[in-house]
Amino acid sequence: MVVRDEMGIITMMDWILGLIGSACIALLAYWKRSLSQSGALAAVGVGTVLYAWGSLPWFGTLLAFFISSSILSKWKQKAKEVHENVYEKSGKRDAGQVLANGGAALCLCIAHHFFPHHGWWAAFLGIMASVNADTWATEIGGLSTKSPRSILTGKKVPPGTSGGVTPLGLLAALCGSLLIGACAWLFVSVSPEEANTRLSSGATGVGWIPYLFTATVAGVTGALADSLLGARLQVMYRCSVCGKDVERILHCGKPTVWIRGVRWMNNDMVNFLSSLLGGLVALWLG
Repeated sequence: MVVRDEMGIITMMDWILGLIGSACIALLAYWKRSLSQSGALAAVGVGTVLYAWGSLPWFGTLLAFFISSSILSKWKQKAKEVHENVYEKSGKRDAGQVLANGGAALCLCIAHHFFPHHGWWAAFLGIMASVNADTWATEIGGLSTKSPRSILTGKKVPPGTSGGVTPLGLLAALCGSLLIGACAWLFVSVSPEEANTRLSSGATGVGWIPYLFTATVAGVTGALADSLLGARLQVMYRCSVCGKDVERILHCGKPTVWIRGVRWMNNDMVNFLSSLLGGLVALWLG
């Protein structure tokens, strides 16, 4: 017979609830074609750990990012298809994209579980703000009627070009950051007991203004870093059929030719590194 103490029972219930909740959300996203099969499995794993070891603020903030980005990826999808043709991956997220956006956040949650400190939570806030800002900038900025300009040179570039920014995209990044800051503050506020035991006294009792400020600065910084890395280091290829510069190794049914960038610096790595910078900025501010 297996005997569990009270804390063991609570922990097991956290894992069960996290698994059920994450599985339901992932299955819905898979049905809506927002996640691939590998993406759904990765989302279940990340969500379960964040709920079991991080509680509502961690899980809820990640959920805010996932739901908002999934909705935006489907919003006016046909109008964005012409630009998405050059991207390495489509709006259906696979395991690589899930881990690029949530892997660092997952590591922070695990670290906080074993070594509690409010710094982990601050960095998590920055990472989530960064990935949400970048996603909103891509999804909304892609609908801009103005041609994007290179973040390096300021010259006009074709829509969908890595490192291209628009005023609409920058505004979207700002709004995406604010959403994460607002949700993080709200989830901490509605679960004070959980926050006190899981986050730390340094992360609770903080007003909404510091949350919004930290998320905004970290998120916009991460989104701009994503554009800089995309313009300077991200690997790019040229299609031998249509002549477009793309992120894919296959285009128009044919292998593409490498033209610039670091070969291992694909879109997922750019997202991961820029989100880490957002986390460091929030850690410094928080």
